Amino acid sequence: MYTFENETETTPWYYDMSLEDTNWIITSSFMIFTMQTGFGMLESGCVSIKNEVNIMMKNVVDIVLGGLTYWIFGYAFQFGRGPMKNGFMSFGDFCIDPSIDDPMKGAVYSAFIFQLSFATTSTTIVSGAMAESCFNTIIYCIPAGWVWAEDGFLRNLGAVDIAGSGPVHLIGGSAAFAAAIMLGPRLGRYDNGRDPLPLGCPVNAVMGLFVLWWGWLAFNSGSTYGLSGEKWQYAARAAVMTMMSSFGGGCISIVYSLLKNRTFIDVMDIINGILGSLVSITAGCFLYEAWEALLIGTLGAVLVCTAMPAIDMLGIDDPVGASAVHGIGGLWGNVLKILAI
Repeated sequence: MYTFENETETTPWYYDMSLEDTNWIITSSFMIFTMQTGFGMLESGCVSIKNEVNIMMKNVVDIVLGGLTYWIFGYAFQFGRGPMKNGFMSFGDFCIDPSIDDPMKGAVYSAFIFQLSFATTSTTIVSGAMAESCFNTIIYCIPAGWVWAEDGFLRNLGAVDIAGSGPVHLIGGSAAFAAAIMLGPRLGRYDNGRDPLPLGCPVNAVMGLFVLWWGWLAFNSGSTYGLSGEKWQYAARAAVMTMMSSFGGGCISIVYSLLKNRTFIDVMDIINGILGSLVSITAGCFLYEAWEALLIGTLGAVLVCTAMPAIDMLGIDDPVGASAVHGIGGLWGNVLKILAI
């Protein structure tokens, strides 16, 4: 857990939770799960109408198989309490189900449901086939343990990532980029040049943005892991800085799109600019001042909006821009957090 008074790392957050903290964590987990709806609407709106059902089914599979594999071994590799855990990987608590006599059972269940919502979000960023849901659990949980587990080697080196710009977004964006390269472009994607294809349903895509925007507040504010003591102040600060970042990203995205297109605003520029700004603020969401959050979101949106056509120029077909939004945005957020420490 991030200790708010002196900004140093201490024992894991789930070792010392009040009833109030647990309520906040579980409620935040429920809200984060609504992001799956947002991803589904955004992705279905970006693909052709004939593929809408297919992409929605992939999101269902991401939750079902991603969640099951996280229960079987993902939590064990991330936060397992067994004697074989080390700085690279935790080990223990497979098929997590604490005994009735375990004094940590409530804390462990809260940690599990919260981190499960993060794991399925990382998997949905890739939004791949069934096998990817299984493999992406490993791809997510081990690096996440490096940052958040008690013995994680990056944590012990002083790394801080409050809500997952690295473990969730950079990892998910990198996996999406690799998957796009492996799959290759859609049939006929570049037959008529590198310009983006028309969206199947722009309204769905924009509605998906609003749902993701809502879920992001829980994503960042919930990562205070409670409201007791001074945590409630940081939860409120995280929410405000998250919104400030998105304001900066949204404004610069409008300007960027108008300069590029002159007569109209491109839907995907706005969507991915705002999402890029949200990814960028995630690592240090309650550590920045308001003007810093505004600037971080602005620059994050610029990086994402310029990265999207650059990826297309490489012949890499990423229909929803996940590589740019989560990969470039996550990298930018982590670089900023390193500079801020």
